[in-house]
Amino acid sequence: MQFDNTHLFQDRPGVPSDLEQMPNLLNFLTNNGTLSDNEHTILISHTAGGILSSLTGLYPDRNGITVSNSYRYFKPDGTTASSGAFKYWNDRVDDVNPDPASNDPLPNMVTTGGLITPAPWVPYTRAGCDYGAVSTANVVLENTGTGAFGDMTTVFGAGSTEWNEAKATPALAQTDFVGIAIHCAQGGGICGANATNVANSRPDPLLDELGGYSNYRALFGAKYVNPAICAVPGASCQTVGGLKAVNSTAGDPVTDPFGRPGFPGFDGALAKNTLGYLAQMQEAGIPITWGYISDAHDNHTSSFPAPFNPAFPRASGPGEADYKAQLKAYDDAFAAYFLRLKKDGIDQSNTLFMVTVDEGDKFAGGIGTPQTDGSLAYAHTNCSWTTTPACPTNQIGEVNMNMRTKLPTGTPGFQVHNDSAPTFYVNGQPERTNSVLRKMERDVGDLQAIDPYVSSSPTTVFERLADTVEEKTLHMVNSDPARTPSFTGFADPNWFLTGGTVANPNANPSCGSNPCVDYHFAWSHGDIQDVIGTTWVGFVGPGVASNGVDNSTWTDHTNVRPTMLSLLGLTDDYVHDGRVLIEALTTKATPQSLIAHRETVRRLSDIYEQVNAPFGQFAMDTLVASTRAIKSTDESVYNSIESSIENLTTERDALATQIKTALGAAAFAGQALNEQQAKAWIDQAQSLLDRAAALKAG
Repeated sequence: MQFDNTHLFQDRPGVPSDLEQMPNLLNFLTNNGTLSDNEHTILISHTAGGILSSLTGLYPDRNGITVSNSYRYFKPDGTTASSGAFKYWNDRVDDVNPDPASNDPLPNMVTTGGLITPAPWVPYTRAGCDYGAVSTANVVLENTGTGAFGDMTTVFGAGSTEWNEAKATPALAQTDFVGIAIHCAQGGGICGANATNVANSRPDPLLDELGGYSNYRALFGAKYVNPAICAVPGASCQTVGGLKAVNSTAGDPVTDPFGRPGFPGFDGALAKNTLGYLAQMQEAGIPITWGYISDAHDNHTSSFPAPFNPAFPRASGPGEADYKAQLKAYDDAFAAYFLRLKKDGIDQSNTLFMVTVDEGDKFAGGIGTPQTDGSLAYAHTNCSWTTTPACPTNQIGEVNMNMRTKLPTGTPGFQVHNDSAPTFYVNGQPERTNSVLRKMERDVGDLQAIDPYVSSSPTTVFERLADTVEEKTLHMVNSDPARTPSFTGFADPNWFLTGGTVANPNANPSCGSNPCVDYHFAWSHGDIQDVIGTTWVGFVGPGVASNGVDNSTWTDHTNVRPTMLSLLGLTDDYVHDGRVLIEALTTKATPQSLIAHRETVRRLSDIYEQVNAPFGQFAMDTLVASTRAIKSTDESVYNSIESSIENLTTERDALATQIKTALGAAAFAGQALNEQQAKAWIDQAQSLLDRAAALKAG
């Protein structure tokens, strides 16, 4: 299972962290397995990208989601359009327009060669296992789109009963068909268990899957999943309004905001709801389950698809009463979940558990005011100012700014993917050396404004800059050239930066002045800071070493998949960017080809991570050099540094391909690692790190 923005470390001194306030989960991981607190996400560090890198074992340049949770792409006329990263696995970038000449016909989940990225459920279903998913990115239906390539059209077909429901009552279709799915095993699995399931299942094609993938079926949505998993004796389900409802771990039915049984919404994927579904799926004989759990630091009252409420949803601060209550409810849910599974005979002795998070956050806010009940209170009002801050000391919220009105006259037309790490798309998609684009990059890099959490005087907004050269180094350039941003800025994470709105590009942010603080959002991610990039992952189960907390092994999201597959005895048809995390495995569970030269494998794995990972030393050092190049007014300096980064990245990519191929072959094909070759690769990697560090130093 994978959390959204849930923290192992404290966000404020003296306020217990999220996991510290969920001891039933924390103790389960540390007492029975390995919990790494030196795990890392990817760039851009958002929910879709973080989850999909864990699911696939691939960095964004190979799984397609290089910018999330939405992104822009260049159309043939040089302008841009927006697309969402959250779509069903087979959907296109432009899922509305059927004319491939008009926009972008490539897959949203695009991998090498413009093909659809291999799907994460395939090795499981091929092995005869049903694969259940709750709120899991792009494995389930993500929306009720009825365009030419929308989710409903892709799965159910235009004109079907389900498609017509989505056209007529999209909120009901959201409850019935979005967010929950079972990809059924070869031979039918639960899809073929009875006549009802056969009728409710739909074809589950993957046209680009390596090795082929045909004649598989799936159940999409609670309307079809609930009857299937509630059919077993003793099911924790009930009937609501004549429909089957799965119970949460608290015993209440999982419903939408209107009380209808089914998907509660992605913000409604509270621990009790997701864990209730996962437990019921396991009890129904579905051995592989993957769930997403919403963050606890946002008050999800009135979240979509509930009716609009101007005050909610909104952020909560560390130690705030509703935040603490939500974490207590999450802890209770895990207590009930583990107890229930144990009664079913499902525990760490026979089942692999993996728990992680999509990315970290930086809290944008002041110091909470102590309350008599031991909680902290924050000012949940917007804060505007003209020249100096006028915010209370317990203010909460990101600092919003429309950059467009702060840039000089003559700035070329552009659009922005709004973020603390905004990506810029300049009309016409000019070459990176274009003089007008180069001036715009410098102007963006020179932006200063008042951040009331830092100073009453203007401070520099952006800490780092990357153009297309460094974006490639950061694994932010996929095989769809229309999706490559002109450049990316990485700001101080207190900021949320926009280019206005399509309707009014020069409008102030909705919180008032420009800039201003919006209290609805206070947990910033997407950016490069350690508090955002460093996360955690826990493994428990057969073959997992009882290491407790491991704070020495550097790892990242792409290692999750190969580690799980190795423990389960399964393989993929492609080479992962990640590697088997042997530090978390017992010797008996470690592939023999990785044991033979274990220390060399460790050294090679460690330096491979630093050379290839988005948050590794190589990428972070070249990003510093990239920033210096982009901000330089001397084009010879710019060209020299950019050329160096480009050459280093080409060399890095070639070396990384050799290393990951060898590590994968050792882990999954029993091919012995050549120790002398491995030591030579270690030396080459160290040379790359040394040269990147020298380039950083200037």
